[in-house]
Amino acid sequence: MPLALEILEACRDGLVHVATSSGLALSLFLAGFGGSVLHCVGMCGPFVLGQVMSDSERIGPGKSYGEWRRLAGAALLPYHLGRMVTYSALGAVAGAVTALFAATTVFGVLSGLFLILGAALMLAQAFGLALGGLAPQASFLQRLAGPLTTSHSTWARFALGLVLGFLPCGLIYGALGAAAGTGSAIRGALAMAAFSLGTVPALIAVGWGGMLLRRRWHGLARWIAAPLLAFTALLMLALASQRF
Repeated sequence: MPLALEILEACRDGLVHVATSSGLALSLFLAGFGGSVLHCVGMCGPFVLGQVMSDSERIGPGKSYGEWRRLAGAALLPYHLGRMVTYSALGAVAGAVTALFAATTVFGVLSGLFLILGAALMLAQAFGLALGGLAPQASFLQRLAGPLTTSHSTWARFALGLVLGFLPCGLIYGALGAAAGTGSAIRGALAMAAFSLGTVPALIAVGWGGMLLRRRWHGLARWIAAPLLAFTALLMLALASQRF
């Protein structure tokens, strides 16, 4: 029994070392990458496709909207930049809130509870339990984003990213739990920026290949996403155990 406890302690210390040496941002990037294939593609995919289709309709008759042009159009950099700004701002706020308690005795408990909450939400996503999509503000934000989807303006697409960054989502709540657990506005913002970057590849793939690509790769994606989300949850739990 003592040997087993020593092994568990060593594993926990190893996870904590990874998480505290900028590994939390990397794990959130991987969580964003894996989780986006299963969840973000379904929630934000229609808005991405709306922008790509709007671009294709601008091509005059007789002109080709070839694969290279479609791939370039699917990048939608202003839109992704807008989402990153929103996510980073939310991460900064989450980290700043717990930082207010950094000099108090409750800081460890508070940050640890946020990390445990984030880990639970990551595990829920890993097991396919989507949370937050039916929240009342979701429909309001979707209606607000609708007109921006068909606009060709760079600023409109940036604004679309800003708006959709507030869409309620269990995956985002989990990442925010990690950001709050950092106890730092800067580290919280960086953690959420890394998470945002992780969601970009899947959404670019949807813009290029359409929703058919998501259905075709959905089974394989689950085998990839679940371990990545579970690994992030383990890192967050290891950090939480250090806070208590």
